[in-house]
Amino acid sequence: MPPAPAVLAWARVRVLIDYRPALRQRTGVGEYAHQLATALVPRLAPDGSVVLFSSSWKDRLPRSAVPGAMVVDRRIPVRALNLAWHRAGWPPVEWLAGRVDVAHSMHPLRIPAREAAQIVTVHDLYFLNAPEQTTAEIRRDYPGLAAAHARAADAVIVVSEHAAREVRSRLHVPRERIAVCSPGAPAWPPRRVPGRAGPILFVGTIEPRKNVPTLLEAYARLLSRLPGAPDLILAGRVDQASAGLIGELASPPLAGRVSHLGYVSDDRREGLYREASMLVLPSFEEGFGMPALEAMTIGVPVVASNRGALPELVGDAGLLVDAQDANGFADAMEGLLLDPSLASRCVEAGIERARRFSWRGSAELLLEAYGRALTHRAGRAS
Repeated sequence: MPPAPAVLAWARVRVLIDYRPALRQRTGVGEYAHQLATALVPRLAPDGSVVLFSSSWKDRLPRSAVPGAMVVDRRIPVRALNLAWHRAGWPPVEWLAGRVDVAHSMHPLRIPAREAAQIVTVHDLYFLNAPEQTTAEIRRDYPGLAAAHARAADAVIVVSEHAAREVRSRLHVPRERIAVCSPGAPAWPPRRVPGRAGPILFVGTIEPRKNVPTLLEAYARLLSRLPGAPDLILAGRVDQASAGLIGELASPPLAGRVSHLGYVSDDRREGLYREASMLVLPSFEEGFGMPALEAMTIGVPVVASNRGALPELVGDAGLLVDAQDANGFADAMEGLLLDPSLASRCVEAGIERARRFSWRGSAELLLEAYGRALTHRAGRAS
């Protein structure tokens, strides 16, 4: 790809990032927005700036959310603004935030702008694969609008090569306008002592895409083979479509062996990884798979599905299983519990693999993408 134009080195570039996904609980997209904004601030200083944009009727964005970033916090209901932006392309973001050079949406639909380069982010295309399993707003807007918005954007940011291929083939965006900016590994040191007797862990929002029913079936099979297997912990908020799953935890053979913690803070999540014997991520689709990277960073063996970007992320550092193969997941969990050498190989390979991912590196790639987007925008305007 061509280098970013020199404009970023000298102009007073204002980059607006839609920070609304990070306003409350920073799950996947919110964490991505927060960490990229944090990494961008020192790279744009002193001449440029990062502007965090938020809108909500009841939740306010603290001015200290990202040190060094400016904050624009409007008391506008999120759904109302999204409806206006997605369906009417109005109001331009400049009316709400003043002059900006780059308007970066953390989702596939553009932020309307009069002058700014428009950037969208595609984490995955699950909204096309299974729209009935997404939220009402996503079902309403994303399947019908995402392709046109992505093609009209000045750049499309994706989190993996898998996502890049999907955007190119299914949304028909030229590869030169797609930039891969993967999440970075957390600044967590590897644990010194493996947690071979610790709980089996799942981290993520409990929603249909995460395929938790297969995990529960696999865990029940594991218990039939190894009654003394570690307990299973589910850490993550429950999507409305999956609320019924929690009731199953009170029935045999899962009763007393599976616990649900709900959303957990960064510190609590790190503690769970440090105690875990393994992470199991059976997702039908992952644009990246942040829990797998977090686990590898700590030194936790990973069992993951062979779908989406998970094979690209985990590689030979974990065990990959077909997403619908409950018996295969039970076999993989049993193997890690009974074969210390297998677990040790996964730990060592995972720690090494996690070192490839950094927020600093992703921020540098993002700046290059912004530069190309500004050039593209200028070309369209001339």
